[in-house]
Amino acid sequence: MFLRNDDQKNLFALARERRDDAFSMRQVEIRSVIELSNICRQMCRYCSMSRGSNIERYTMDECHVLEMADFLYGCGRRVLLLQSGENPSPNFVTFVEECVRKIKACHPKFVIILCLGNLTMAQYQRLKDAGAERYVLKFETSNPELYRALKPSDTLKRRMECLHLLQEVGFKVGSGNMVGLPGQTIDDIVDDLYLVGSDDLSMMSCTVFIPGEACDFHKEPKGDVEMALNFMALMRILYPKRLMPTTSALETAKHGGLLAGLEAGANTITIHDGTPPELADLFPIYTKKRITPNAKFIEELLTKTNLTISTGPLV
Repeated sequence: MFLRNDDQKNLFALARERRDDAFSMRQVEIRSVIELSNICRQMCRYCSMSRGSNIERYTMDECHVLEMADFLYGCGRRVLLLQSGENPSPNFVTFVEECVRKIKACHPKFVIILCLGNLTMAQYQRLKDAGAERYVLKFETSNPELYRALKPSDTLKRRMECLHLLQEVGFKVGSGNMVGLPGQTIDDIVDDLYLVGSDDLSMMSCTVFIPGEACDFHKEPKGDVEMALNFMALMRILYPKRLMPTTSALETAKHGGLLAGLEAGANTITIHDGTPPELADLFPIYTKKRITPNAKFIEELLTKTNLTISTGPLV
């Protein structure tokens, strides 16, 4: 985890070799994201959207979501991420279900990824039946005690149960951790690497802790970006056939972080062009100062690599 300089370059080179063996077309999957709502029942101490935060809350209306989906499809996007705070209320889940159903009816080639948090098996089933194919549910840390300290409204056991429910329902599932959380040890991070491999995931991810202005940890130092990148490279080496994003948090924490993620073996990038500008600052994961890459930024980024944009989903 502590590799730097030439040792880190060698690690990254091996990660890219493993990625390119598994994905021989050397393509990057581009996702657009629509951030549906920032209403959340969880009390995550590292997140500015926590239930206890005093940020202004919003939920997009269905017409606006469908308009944005039409726009993104016209831009050539074929993978769409619908994300929100965790809100298991019947009305909200029905809203997402209808959005998914109508988007798929208009654009059946869209692959829809959901990131909505812990729900019931019946709710997962409804969303799957509506047409969603993938679901992202990060475990954040493999240490149950640390998890409870960071997320007093949840448990790691419940999180893992939800991951397994998603797999039972038939979703292609993604999960992962965060590096640099207050109270996290190097042993915890090593255990995270094992937990990522314990389930049959289609997607895996690692992000770096960034203290948000409205969270309990706003005075804590940001996480070690290089350690997060090394973790990504190790994931790619150990689990080469999965999708792995280079995240906007890496760019927020370090100029050139998105490029470094690709060098560490990533093959997915999210473009933040689906949330209306007037709402973007109201979805502070994890800070209002986050970098939200647009299409031009990504095109310029990929010119610095030997990777190309995939015209469709990679898994």
